[in-house]
Amino acid sequence: MAILHTDIPTRTQVDALLTAREPVSVSLYVPTGPASSGDAERIELKNLAGQAIEQLRRAGTAKEDIAGVTEHLADLADDEEFWRFQARSLALFATPKALTTFRLPNHLNAAVEVSDRFHLKPLLRSITFPQTALVLALAQNSVRLVEVVPEMDPVIVDVPGMPADVASSVGKESVTDRLPRRRFQGSEGQKLRMRQFARQVDRAMRPVLRGDVPLILAATEPLQSIFRSVSTASELAPVGLTGNPEESSDRELASVARDVLDDLHAERLRELHRLFERRTGQGRTVADIADVARHATMGAVDTVFVDIDNAVPGFIDEAGAVTFEEADDAVSYGVVDEIARRVWLTGGRVLAVRRDDIPGGGETAAILRYRP
Repeated sequence: MAILHTDIPTRTQVDALLTAREPVSVSLYVPTGPASSGDAERIELKNLAGQAIEQLRRAGTAKEDIAGVTEHLADLADDEEFWRFQARSLALFATPKALTTFRLPNHLNAAVEVSDRFHLKPLLRSITFPQTALVLALAQNSVRLVEVVPEMDPVIVDVPGMPADVASSVGKESVTDRLPRRRFQGSEGQKLRMRQFARQVDRAMRPVLRGDVPLILAATEPLQSIFRSVSTASELAPVGLTGNPEESSDRELASVARDVLDDLHAERLRELHRLFERRTGQGRTVADIADVARHATMGAVDTVFVDIDNAVPGFIDEAGAVTFEEADDAVSYGVVDEIARRVWLTGGRVLAVRRDDIPGGGETAAILRYRP
C-alpha cells in the first residue's frame, strides 16, 4: 500500500514564505507520485532547475548566487532517501542560502518562477480545501480513527488513551450493568454511560486532531447525537456517516467519507459564490485584476479567489497600481500571486482554486470588506 507523505504548511510557515524577500528566490513545483520510485520526478526537478538557472543567468545574477541555488537543488535531486517518500506534488523554495520543501496532496502542474519573492498560489491550494479527513468510527463495542486521503488506502491512526468500548470505559462488564443510583437505570443509564464514553473519546483525540482536517463521525443513534452533544472538536463535520461502523471495512468508510468531504468542499464554495453575488448587489465585489490589486493593497479585501494554474507577469507598486509584462522572467513576478500575498498578510481569506471556480471565470475576483 502506498502511503501519502505530506507536509502541509502551517500559517506561520506560510507567513514566513510570503514575507521573505531575497534578490534570488526560486519557486519550483514538481508533480510526484506516492508509489513512484522517484526517478522520473528527479529528472523533472533537474529540468525545472535548469530553466530556473537559465532565467537567473539571463538576468545577470551573480555567479556565486547561481552556484548556491544550483547546489541546493542538485543535492536534493541526488537524495535517494528523500524521493522514496512523496505525495502528489512537491513545492520547493530556494535561495542561494537555503531550500525549503513541502510534499502536497494536490495534483499541481509543473512550474518554475524566479523573482525576488516566492510564488505561493499553488502552495495555498493545499490549505484552501483540505484533501484529507479523519473518520471516527464509533460504536458501543469498538472505536477507531481512520485517516482518509485521496485515491489511497485508509490508515488507522493510533490514539493514545482511546477507550476500547462503552462498558470498559466506565468500569463495567456490560453497558447494561445496573448503576448504583436508581434514577439512572435502563435506557437512561445506558445513555449516561455513552456520554461518559463519548467524553473520553473526545478527550483522547484532542492531541491528534488538526484544524485543517475535517473529522467525520460514523455512528448510529443515539451515539451519533450523544457524541455531537459532548464533543469539543471544531473540526467535527456537520454531516456524518450513518449505519453501524462495525459492519463496514476501513475502505468502505473511506469511500463514503470522500463523498462527504467532496460535498463539504462543494457546499463551502457554493456558499462563497452566493456571498459574492450578494456582495455584488451591494457594490462590494471586484473582478478586474487592477481593481483587486488596488483594494488588496488597501487591506480592503475580505476574500479573494485566485487561479492557481496561470501566472500573470508584472508588478504591483506600493499604491496598488499594476504594471503588466509580456513575458515571465527573473525580474517580474506573478501579479495574482502578489495579490494573494497582500490579502493574506492583511488578514483576508485566500481561496486558491481552478479558474472555473472563480466568479466570472477570470484570473481573480474579490469580496470587499466595505463598499468603496
